[in-house]
Amino acid sequence: MKKALIDSFARRIEYLRLSVADKCNLRCFYCLPRGHREFTRPDSWLSFDEIERLVRIFARLGVKRLRITGGEPLIRPRLPSLVSRLSRLRGLTDLSLSTNASLLERDAMALRRAGVARLNVSLDSLDSTRFREITGGSLAPVLAGLDAARDAGFGLIKINMVVMKGVNEAEIGDMVRYCRMQGFILRLIETMPMGDTGRDAVNHYVDLVEVGRQLRQEFDLVDAVVAGGGPARYMKTRAGDFCVGLITPLSQHFCASCNRVRLSVDGTLYTCLGQEHSVALGPLLRGGLNDEELCYVIQKAVAEKPERHQFSERPEATLRFMSMTGG
Repeated sequence: MKKALIDSFARRIEYLRLSVADKCNLRCFYCLPRGHREFTRPDSWLSFDEIERLVRIFARLGVKRLRITGGEPLIRPRLPSLVSRLSRLRGLTDLSLSTNASLLERDAMALRRAGVARLNVSLDSLDSTRFREITGGSLAPVLAGLDAARDAGFGLIKINMVVMKGVNEAEIGDMVRYCRMQGFILRLIETMPMGDTGRDAVNHYVDLVEVGRQLRQEFDLVDAVVAGGGPARYMKTRAGDFCVGLITPLSQHFCASCNRVRLSVDGTLYTCLGQEHSVALGPLLRGGLNDEELCYVIQKAVAEKPERHQFSERPEATLRFMSMTGG
């Protein structure tokens, strides 16, 4: 088996984002409509055995980093058991998890013991009223989950804040102070036009390149490198006591260095977050293809990976909601 996934633009794919549930217990308005119920049926979700088999194949093909995502991954029953199985796969050197943290107080210790090394936590506001307006949920369980994660020994916790004009833009300073005090890395993210909700949210778009310039000047920040392999561009204080990253898919896209693909809960492989190009691996897996045949299908899909998204030129092109591919 050829131990590399390289697309036609010479980008080496070493990072897999794995969705284990497309459902979520919150309803962030830029991600899911409040009344949305058209989720993938659980009987079509990949089983733990199927997930382990596919991730093993990806690891043999050179994938080193695995991020478990959703929807909200912590709604998947027995998730620490799956994490334990995946953490033992040869070739994987980094296993992380994205969550809204509302269930993290329950699972933080089990996930840490199972092998999750790092956490990314979605948190768009520290104001309980605004948090409810954005997510439809309560802020208190999220903050409790973050406390539990720190107590469980997670040394690298990143806070993901989607910055939106007229919604939470004024809270950037408060979030900086909170993350600095707690020892968290803050990542500011531009809205993306994924699905109808995402296109509506782009009306609140904030150019984070300019925000980054202001933060660099205010806090005397210098360029930094942070573990994770994702698209953020990081800056840190000279003392090293605070770090902030910018994820700028619209103002300064990062497609030329893209090293990732995404696997949905039903086994659909998406090679670009901002394109509809995909390959349904689930039916092939259940149809009897052996590992070598699945390897060929995955390599062919990666070879056809688009050069870049078209969020700016064709914001209507991406039909699926963010929750379907886990960000």
